[in-house]
Amino acid sequence: PRQLRENGLRPSELSFTDGALRQIIRDYTREAGVRNLEREIGRVCRKVVTRIAEGDKEPVRVTMRSVPKFLKKPRYFPETALRTQLAGVATGLGVTIGGGDLMFFEATKMAGQKGFTVTGQLGEVMEESAKAALSYVRSKSKELDIPEDIFEQIDIHLHVPAGAVPKDGPSAGVTMATALASLLADRRVRGNVGMTGEITLRGQILPVGGIK
Repeated sequence: PRQLRENGLRPSELSFTDGALRQIIRDYTREAGVRNLEREIGRVCRKVVTRIAEGDKEPVRVTMRSVPKFLKKPRYFPETALRTQLAGVATGLGVTIGGGDLMFFEATKMAGQKGFTVTGQLGEVMEESAKAALSYVRSKSKELDIPEDIFEQIDIHLHVPAGAVPKDGPSAGVTMATALASLLADRRVRGNVGMTGEITLRGQILPVGGIK
């Protein structure tokens, strides 16, 4: 409503479907608040005002299909489904300066002898979480249909992109355990699931601070 007022539009001249608003949020903004969302709605309003000034008085209803006509190509692309197509990748939730973001935990294996490497500029607490996650997965190998002798034959590498961004804290434990279980059991993780929480050696997921 504020953008309609600021651009001199009547409510009857422009409306948005719920799907259109969701698409603007998902494909054109990435923020903890709604400031950029309002800016994008304002861009649509100004284009509608231009239409009216050119003599087109027809009311405009913005739908999912018409959003790109007003805002051009999407700025952000949902990559979760693509990244989790391979076994060994799990999606975690992380706290950032902007509020929060998705983090992808990638595990791979190669011929070796029980080696375990963790990369991605991780802090000491996060590295300890990775070791606890691996120990838990090894202890549950029978339930997870993981061949028990596989650990004698492989090295495991766990990486958390982006490598240039420092990361720390215990709350990635459940995601690390899921990525490792996915790799060793050769089962993909569902692409529409994100997770956070410290995991204990018994497999209990502990509460996350700051979430009410």
